[in-house]
Amino acid sequence: MARGFRITTINGLLLAAYFIPVWTIAVLRIVTFPIRGIYERANIGPALFINDHLQLSGLGAVRFAWLLALAKFVVVGYFGLFAILTLRVAPKDEEVCRAGGDEPLALALLLGAVISITSMAMAARVGEIAALHLHATEALMLLGGLVLLAVDSHSYGVKGAVPQPPLATPLL
Repeated sequence: MARGFRITTINGLLLAAYFIPVWTIAVLRIVTFPIRGIYERANIGPALFINDHLQLSGLGAVRFAWLLALAKFVVVGYFGLFAILTLRVAPKDEEVCRAGGDEPLALALLLGAVISITSMAMAARVGEIAALHLHATEALMLLGGLVLLAVDSHSYGVKGAVPQPPLATPLL
């Protein structure tokens, strides 16, 4: 039986340590001042895209800002739930404790990757290079974590195959 945390768990905790404070600050800036918050560096690509290509009014931009803030807050919540489930006091069954946060981690990685890739495409469309680099970096971190989760979760706890004796011996 494996001891300690899996590499997926460590990677997930490191991603949570980055995304929880960074995206929470971006969300709180949008909540405090929606128009000014949407034009921060973390959100400038989608903001310019909706203003240039969709030509939304001020109220439409505020609604989009709130929708983006809600989506990022959901990802932050799933990362927080993953961190809580992972770092809680271990019960008697260690397998349950270590694998208990896989579902919130998968949802956080998937939703975060969709948000980052969409923001990256919008930033590329409007020509915002700094935002493009930021969202590309975030998307690669999240997609790497998602691939690692898919590969590592299938191999953890799998015991080696024990050769079975033949059922009947052939008569010669």
